[in-house]
Amino acid sequence: MDPLAAVRAEGDPACDVYLTGTVFLDIVFTGFDAEPVRGGETWARGMGSSPGGVANMAAALSRLGLRTCLAAAFGDDKYGEYCWETLEQGEGIDLSRSRTVPGWHSPVTVSLAHDGERTMISHGHEPPPLDPDHLAEAPPARSCVASLRPGHTQEWVRRAAREGALVFGSTGWDETGSWDLAGLPDLPHCDALLMNAEEALRYTRAASPQLAVHALAEHVPVAVVTLGAQGACAVDGRTGEKAEVPSILVDPLDTTGAGDVFMAGFVTGTLAGWPLADRLALAGLTAALSVQEFGGSLSAPGWGEIAAWWERVHAVEEGEENAPTLERYAFLSRLAGPLPDVTTPWPRRRAVPTLGFRG
Repeated sequence: MDPLAAVRAEGDPACDVYLTGTVFLDIVFTGFDAEPVRGGETWARGMGSSPGGVANMAAALSRLGLRTCLAAAFGDDKYGEYCWETLEQGEGIDLSRSRTVPGWHSPVTVSLAHDGERTMISHGHEPPPLDPDHLAEAPPARSCVASLRPGHTQEWVRRAAREGALVFGSTGWDETGSWDLAGLPDLPHCDALLMNAEEALRYTRAASPQLAVHALAEHVPVAVVTLGAQGACAVDGRTGEKAEVPSILVDPLDTTGAGDVFMAGFVTGTLAGWPLADRLALAGLTAALSVQEFGGSLSAPGWGEIAAWWERVHAVEEGEENAPTLERYAFLSRLAGPLPDVTTPWPRRRAVPTLGFRG
């Protein structure tokens, strides 16, 4: 399914979304009977491996039908080879702007998922920077996703915005401790800004996430604040459109990459021209489906998984108390293209999350 079928036109860029960042190899352990303790040995009932880091968002975008181009450095080792092959051949991501760096090994993150939380241990050396001229030659794209860093300017973001791409910005923890929006030099180029509630409260000094999202909308056309288990809220400062959508309650297996998958859903709905509330709903749904599987990239749902969930909602969630769910996600039945036929039972299993099965 192509979610942008209704808006595509002759002469449009071949790339829907361009992004850059660091690719990790993620190794995830799940299914602990008790939290690991120092000096002891703890067995996990589940383990999976997958490309991580920026690969989480790239895979999520591609699985939702967006033509995705990723510029990243890959390690010159078996981990890097696995990540490259998985993203290019398995996920159909354009890696023509990426490169393998001789002698540089892949960053690795081990994630311990327990009781709805995760503890991560990472190892890696600073990735060799991609040639600025190489980044500046980013392909024409409908949109790009940029990670905003205090005091750090990315020339390719400015150029992408100037050439008409929609820029979706995200932030991380501000290690400088300043929490100053004026210190994000790429913010003026952003069409949308997505933050979690804690970041939004620190950046705006607001008393609540709902007030924070309005404060952020004074700096960027569309502001989104994710509220964890409470869902997400958003404001379009240009039109005055507001939305708050509750989350879908699930039993999480691994929350790795949930924020990246949320971003992918929001980007997809925005490029398709959907109302703000529908964009939040799709983003929240894709994130909820992803945390029920291993890893961030291999857990990202496609339209088949979304169709399976929607069919299950109709089948098992009947009654007046479930009417809000059916009403909130009714837009899934009105998409430009039909959802895929569901031929396998719920839950859908998307990938074997392990390295190197031979044959």
